[in-house]
Amino acid sequence: MGISLDGLASGLDTTALIASIMQVDALPQTLLKNKSSDIQSMVSALQGLNTKVAALATQATAAAKPGALDLYTAATNSDKVTATTTTGAAVGSLDFQVTALAQTQVTVTPKVNGVTGWPYTTMTINSGGTPYTIEPLSNNLDDVVKAVNAAGAGVTASKVDVGGGDFRIQFTATKSGSAGAFTISDPGTTFTDVKAAQDAEITLWPGNPAVSTTVKSSTNTFAELLPGVSVTAKDVTAAPATLTVSRDDAGITKVASDLVDGVNGIFSFVASRTAVSTTTNSTGTTTSAGVFAGDTTVRSVDQDILSAASLPVGTPPRSPSEIGISITKTGTMEFDATKFGAALAADPAGTAAKVQEIAGRIAAAATKASDKYDGTLTKTITGQQSEVRDLADRISDWDTRLASRKATLQRTYSGLEVALSNMKAQQSWLTSQLAGLSSGSSSS
Repeated sequence: MGISLDGLASGLDTTALIASIMQVDALPQTLLKNKSSDIQSMVSALQGLNTKVAALATQATAAAKPGALDLYTAATNSDKVTATTTTGAAVGSLDFQVTALAQTQVTVTPKVNGVTGWPYTTMTINSGGTPYTIEPLSNNLDDVVKAVNAAGAGVTASKVDVGGGDFRIQFTATKSGSAGAFTISDPGTTFTDVKAAQDAEITLWPGNPAVSTTVKSSTNTFAELLPGVSVTAKDVTAAPATLTVSRDDAGITKVASDLVDGVNGIFSFVASRTAVSTTTNSTGTTTSAGVFAGDTTVRSVDQDILSAASLPVGTPPRSPSEIGISITKTGTMEFDATKFGAALAADPAGTAAKVQEIAGRIAAAATKASDKYDGTLTKTITGQQSEVRDLADRISDWDTRLASRKATLQRTYSGLEVALSNMKAQQSWLTSQLAGLSSGSSSS
């Protein structure tokens, strides 16, 4: 730490003087700090853009996959049956009637006194054609339950309090439907089935004996009743129900609309960080440009995505505006749901193909920019992060250099103060000596 000798001999504020000199000497470091801050702001903005472009790449890639727009919806005319679609569904209909719901077998024992315990040493559970011999550690009911549950017999046991110190043991199949059926044998004991194992049943084309067919399921869901269509029964139906599968125009429209929204999200992000803003205050008017202003990489990414979304599609090439996807005067995209719906109704396959072609181009452009290894945005971010690290090293070097400079200045000014103090002391001595000589001469 430097020695402070402000004004000791010279009357100067050396601390303020050194601070002024250091402020001038630190200008190169200040410029480096400002540059580092600007680059860090740019890196942060680029990372935000890269995240959005990567999300768009994922979205567009999914939309471009074969069959991605083969969307269908299934419905029934009965509130006792629901239907869902998966990949592979197609337009169609089917009449059927639910005649039975699936049941899981539940069997209970007679009442057993909790104090007396289980009166037998073993029991046999036959499940899936395999016998399982159960040997509890003791006649304690908890041990019986534990032994059943540990046997892996496809049955779970529970102790149920029925009052008066008595209990029943309930046995429940681990599988629904007839596949979970089991029997229990124990000498002298009668087991009661509360619910029998039962498959769900539906009758296809009911009322027509020539083709009427019964289909069973261990659960209440009938998977792939039609290709890509599953039906779940909630109750039996007194009358036949009709399953109808139709093209999901709303779902297809949403895919196209969401794709346009994703593209516009990129444009909006770039525009908000490119715009020039003007601030007026008491000192005057200041104009500043957004962090992306003039950046060629960002401008290239923006233009590539715009081209991918707006260039002609199909064979022969036609404007995407024919299916409701168009470019606006401001350089963003617009989606006309009414126009798209009309195009989809007139040419479902052709319209879907055009959307997927646009999606494929957008996916390629977005991936080119955001790929985590070779993306143009990724490389730019990596390069600028490297520059920030280099600037940090240079700033650190300046800290050492400035600290040395300050110490030198403090030593110099301290030395000057000491020298001036000595000179003043000598001056006072000489003055007193000369005064003494003058006094002696007068006396003579």
